[in-house]
Amino acid sequence: MRLNDPDIVAQVTRCADAYEEALARNDLSALDALFWNGPEVVRYGVGENLYGAQAIAAFRRARPGGSPPRDVLRRHIVCVDETMAVVSLEFRRLGGTAIGRQMQTWVRGEAGWRILAAHVSIMADRPETAP
Repeated sequence: MRLNDPDIVAQVTRCADAYEEALARNDLSALDALFWNGPEVVRYGVGENLYGAQAIAAFRRARPGGSPPRDVLRRHIVCVDETMAVVSLEFRRLGGTAIGRQMQTWVRGEAGWRILAAHVSIMADRPETAP
């Protein structure tokens, strides 16, 4: 195993950038294409647990206006090998103070790099960090 081969990191970085752009534009077709197209894919959101590509696509279409705009604060990419990577990032919704977290497991198959698992959460305010 060779962690973080520079060529693989560059590929996954382009995919993660494409995801952020599609999310910001609420480009449903692009978002659908970036996720694994099958029953194996899982997305845990802030308020939902979604199993399968159809459930994820239906959730996106039912959400008025798409994902709230956000600033990415930090992104960390680890490529396990030429077929699997993990993208972790911290974000803050525009106008908000809470820190959000997103983790995605990307796999490369016949269709290219796709998200096989995703988890999005918002950190709870802690007394020592509350305004």
